[in-house]
Amino acid sequence: MTSIREQDASALWRIAERMADAARAAILPHFRSPTLSADNKLAGGFDPVTVADRAAEKAMREILARERPEDAILGEELGSAPGTSGLTWVLDPIDGTRAFISGTPTWGVLIALSDKDGPLLGLIDQPYTGERFMGGLGRAGWTGPGRKAPLGTRKTSGLANAILFSTFPEIGTPQDRTAFERVMSEVQLTRFGCDCYAYALLAAGHIDLVIEAGLNAYDVQAPIAVIEAAGGIVTDWDGNPAHLGGRVLAAANEDLHAAAMAHLNG
Repeated sequence: MTSIREQDASALWRIAERMADAARAAILPHFRSPTLSADNKLAGGFDPVTVADRAAEKAMREILARERPEDAILGEELGSAPGTSGLTWVLDPIDGTRAFISGTPTWGVLIALSDKDGPLLGLIDQPYTGERFMGGLGRAGWTGPGRKAPLGTRKTSGLANAILFSTFPEIGTPQDRTAFERVMSEVQLTRFGCDCYAYALLAAGHIDLVIEAGLNAYDVQAPIAVIEAAGGIVTDWDGNPAHLGGRVLAAANEDLHAAAMAHLNG
């Protein structure tokens, strides 16, 4: 991965946090607003986008245009912009727009900085609860209203003691669902519907596994950086790097990762 000096890392983190602050300011006036509406991006299905999604990504891109014009950008709503530095900011202004339009606070702002090998830093921000989870380039920490703490994943031993999260019960293809159910049948508890907040809970040591399919790079790069900085593991279902998306397995420790992957692969 790209070598970044300590002083450069501090500057990059300041920019990432400024972007998260700008996204909060753009999003919060719309959350739980009676006038909020959503457009559907998906023919034959439902993939919502709101004015808050677009305003948040626009606000983050404006900061990058001033502070890091040499970096590339990959954003969910406004597409790609080329760069010359070898670094790419990967932005999901509202991960969990379905949750956002439903009034549930499990959505979040995702910001990652990556090189060709994957994410270097990641930030998961929940504007409504005031929580921010940060990992990479020397950081592994959480801040909330009047509180802060280091991040660290759980040491849970065995799937029978593990808590598993996923966003959709109908995960991926029918074959993916069958594989997921093999893991689900072994764990202590399974919960659905937390979007990116599930990855934050894993990094903070509250749950043990997140298994999903059909993800994009902007869905997973920030969570990868946060979880890995906290001591966890994120790969695809075959144990390969997952920063381009697809089928993702996030685990609190190596033993749980190996056990879950064995069940996913039959």
